[in-house]
Amino acid sequence: MTFTETAPNPTTSDSSVPQQGWTGRLWGILAVLCVVMFLDGLDVSMVGVALPSIGTELGLDTTSLQWIINGYVLGFGGLLLLGGRTADLLGRRRVFLAALAVFAVASLIGGLVDNGTLLIVTRFVKGLAAAFTAPTAMSILTTTFREGPARNRALSIFSVFGASGYSSGLILGGLLTSAGWRWTFLMPVPFAAAALAAAWVLIPRDRPADSGGHDLGGAITLVAGMMLAVYTVVSAPSRGWADPLTLGSFALAAVLLASFFLVENRAAHPLVRLSILRVGTIVRANLSIVALFGSYLSFQFMMTIFLQSVLGWSPLKMALALLPTGLIVAVASPFVGRPIDRFGTSPMILAALASLSLGYLWFLFVGNDQPSYVVAILPAAILLGVGFALGFTSIMAQATAGVDDAEQGLASGLVQTSAQVGAALVLALTTALVTAGSHTAEAAGAGFAQFRPGLVLVTGVALVGLAITAAPLIRRRRYTAVPAPRRD
Repeated sequence: MTFTETAPNPTTSDSSVPQQGWTGRLWGILAVLCVVMFLDGLDVSMVGVALPSIGTELGLDTTSLQWIINGYVLGFGGLLLLGGRTADLLGRRRVFLAALAVFAVASLIGGLVDNGTLLIVTRFVKGLAAAFTAPTAMSILTTTFREGPARNRALSIFSVFGASGYSSGLILGGLLTSAGWRWTFLMPVPFAAAALAAAWVLIPRDRPADSGGHDLGGAITLVAGMMLAVYTVVSAPSRGWADPLTLGSFALAAVLLASFFLVENRAAHPLVRLSILRVGTIVRANLSIVALFGSYLSFQFMMTIFLQSVLGWSPLKMALALLPTGLIVAVASPFVGRPIDRFGTSPMILAALASLSLGYLWFLFVGNDQPSYVVAILPAAILLGVGFALGFTSIMAQATAGVDDAEQGLASGLVQTSAQVGAALVLALTTALVTAGSHTAEAAGAGFAQFRPGLVLVTGVALVGLAITAAPLIRRRRYTAVPAPRRD
């Protein structure tokens, strides 16, 4: 793996574009990438709002409903690394166009099916398509804009749409679900089709890599290991954590994941060049994205069920209640690039995870069976919006900084894999805790009590991410604070 201060892309003519004076075509390329990133993020949160309505119409319980989210997330996270590597090998434009077409078709089918199992299958296929569009879009961006202020500016704009997709999906989901939950599946279709047409015209052709190959063994062991781990966590509450099948599934998942690392050490063209895991900033960025996405997505899932199923709020009322989060992300994200240039990515990530942790802690201690919006929900929504706005761009910038163009697909795929798989695992654990807590809540006659274990989990995940980010900064401060020894 090669690290450079500025890595121009030999395959596209736009890679040497300076920070200022962007052409209309360059802005067009960025707009296409932003729309696709928005749709990728939108899909998780928007459909999440519709879960209670889907469950009522199709007869799905809470455990089954979370597979509508995790089906997409697992398909997305499971093949992200393969998607990024495929873009490097076969050409970014070709992979981007093909995956975007599949995404549009899967969206259309998902809005038409009448069976819960088929719905989950279409969600999984859609996630697979996103596994190729997301890292490819990221690598097109990072190879088009030079590392430094130009890339940070582009990333901040890109992140507006990515982060806003996750946050504004709540609002759009509420509006569309009020008209019918199927619209949450059908709405992305025309936008994906328009983005596909624009990408065909605007994104320049690029050459596939001159050398390299696929790592089929690594892809199989990684995907199988991650999916089995998540499935085991989801099914363990009903089967029993000490059940032989549960323990055997955990053991097999561990063997598959260990096999992945063995395969990567021996593969001629590994899916993940393991030397990338020796770079501290990249490792911390991947752990930070797990804390950010894992806690945020799980908190959103719990709030959706709590506000609609327990308190009886309408989808639109719930969406409006959480509107401040989306507004803060949309307004603040474009300006995150400047403080990154001034302070660096690590302090920004630290501030983001601190804000998230405070938001979860606030709702954990102030929330109750009939929470006051002004006292309990609004402060949490504001803190989460600030945390997501600061964290998303900063983590993405740190995860891809210093990486050569030839491996931008790997770097962007790695951080997005961490986000999606981390979110799937945390959501599975959260669902298990909420399901188990529902029995205690029924016995106590309280609705909020069943969500308290899940809130403790997401708060703990955010705090662990905060500690991981803070540790090197504290060590650095202590090191610089020690005066140099005198030489007499």
